[in-house]
Amino acid sequence: MNTLSVAEFAERLRTNIEKVFLGKAAVIDTLTAAFLSRGHVLLEDVPGTGKTILARAFAASLDLSFARIQCTPDLLPADILGVSVWQQNEGVFVYRPGPVVNQFVLVDEINRATPRTQAALLEAMAEGQISVDGKRVLLPEPFFVLSTENPVEFEGTFPLPEAQKDRFMVSINIGYPDHDSEALMLENQRRVSHPVNDITRAVDASEITALQEAVTQIHVDPTVRNYLLSLIEASRQESALRIGLSPRGSLALYRASQAYAAIRNRDFVTPEDVKTMAGPVFRQRLLLSSESVVRGITPDRIIESILDKTPVPEYRNAT
Repeated sequence: MNTLSVAEFAERLRTNIEKVFLGKAAVIDTLTAAFLSRGHVLLEDVPGTGKTILARAFAASLDLSFARIQCTPDLLPADILGVSVWQQNEGVFVYRPGPVVNQFVLVDEINRATPRTQAALLEAMAEGQISVDGKRVLLPEPFFVLSTENPVEFEGTFPLPEAQKDRFMVSINIGYPDHDSEALMLENQRRVSHPVNDITRAVDASEITALQEAVTQIHVDPTVRNYLLSLIEASRQESALRIGLSPRGSLALYRASQAYAAIRNRDFVTPEDVKTMAGPVFRQRLLLSSESVVRGITPDRIIESILDKTPVPEYRNAT
């Protein structure tokens, strides 16, 4: 297996996206790792930090079929899944696909949609298919959902339930850009047209399936696997939490760590890879206890505590 091809893929993707999304290479790599692991991504941050721009640049770089769903309280499940329309000439109902029947789906401000509409995405994200009028519709491959959420806006929003958040492989906080990156952004956006409109394909879409398969072959030594499981078990024993990570969470961390190792041009996973991906995988899955919420404890603080108190094994790949 040639992991260099995965590393080259990530490098070309990162370089292309950084033309419009500046100073956040780690965010791009985390997003790429989730994509290569066939996972979905939740972008959570304050308005105006570039969540939608990142999504558009990522989709354009991959040259995948793309659809954007702008969530509002009056959005219905049929607006996402599609509807069957009566064709009078033929005397039959014909299914007209909704925007979810695309390879790359951007669900913008997902917490503005009602729970009923949010639930329309569950089957698509978990099984790669949807059900319309009792019929199964398979979604195209690869299928990737990237949702954005503004956590500070509570008025007119509907928080995602725990089961829905667990469908996302990782949750990413973008944060503000550094001084130099923001200065360059101001310079680049002086013109009327946004630079994201000039983003072109950086990689061939036909290569993606092979790259995703290559990631699954990255070696995970039992020592590293046991360290990963120790982090999972620590979350389940954490008194500040109501519930720790489920087996779906441990599988997400396992696969994300494999992808991150491949992006770093290695054919084996290290404990540092696991630590790097633990934050994005854990963040949306940690359910704080009532006492923790009152005390102002954040998920990131608990993640840091779990990583600090879990011994990191000495590991040197012998293959």
